[in-house]
Amino acid sequence: MSSTKVYAPGNYRFIPGVFQYSAGVAAEPGFRIERIRFFRPVPLAEGFNLIKQTLQAAGRPLTAFCACELRSPAPFDEAGFEAFNREYVGTLARWGIYDGTVNPVARSNVCPEIDPPKVPSFYAFSYTVIAPSAVPSFVVAGSGEAPEGKGSYKDHAISRGDVSTEGLRNKARFVLAEMENRMRALGFDWSDTTAAQLYTVHNIHPFMADELGRRGAMRGGLTWHLNHPPVVELEYEMDCRGVHFERVRAV
Repeated sequence: MSSTKVYAPGNYRFIPGVFQYSAGVAAEPGFRIERIRFFRPVPLAEGFNLIKQTLQAAGRPLTAFCACELRSPAPFDEAGFEAFNREYVGTLARWGIYDGTVNPVARSNVCPEIDPPKVPSFYAFSYTVIAPSAVPSFVVAGSGEAPEGKGSYKDHAISRGDVSTEGLRNKARFVLAEMENRMRALGFDWSDTTAAQLYTVHNIHPFMADELGRRGAMRGGLTWHLNHPPVVELEYEMDCRGVHFERVRAV
């Protein structure tokens, strides 16, 4: 896992990742991360406008936007995912966050099995605020069971096509290790998390205790979303965070 870099305009550090998102973020000393979940998913353009309004009302620059959680109608093929990502980072570029090469903003993007949105939408977002005595806070981006930066996700998927208990266990082990690597790079571990989220439509009960529980991934409980990862043929994804200020916004 790469070492972190400081994104000074946003008052956070991040783990460099692929162009569409970083692998995780953590607030710099004197700042904390706050998270807002929308009561209902908000289409991308409207969501960006609401995020902009929130940051302005808080007296924060647009560059304070540090993480988001998206919901899409259905898994993309590789070309569709690339096109969507280009659209998404276009706004980050206009906000002065994405410089064409490096993107510091962490992200998860998953697809609900039940009642999916009609268009890609925001589910939640996070940003930094000034807080001189804040407890350290962080957000780890979502990871499915394929390494980042290898080109095609499906071609590098762990236990590709295998949704048996053992296949899913292999996928879970890879994703859990990735969560731990990202937290370690930011200076945290499972004992620092306030929430962990898991995204799959498959049965995880046979290995939930052994793989997730004993590893510490469920210390604050586990939110299991009946969602697909964003790319066809990926089956299992997680993200986690240590964020102590969260609220729900009605839209």
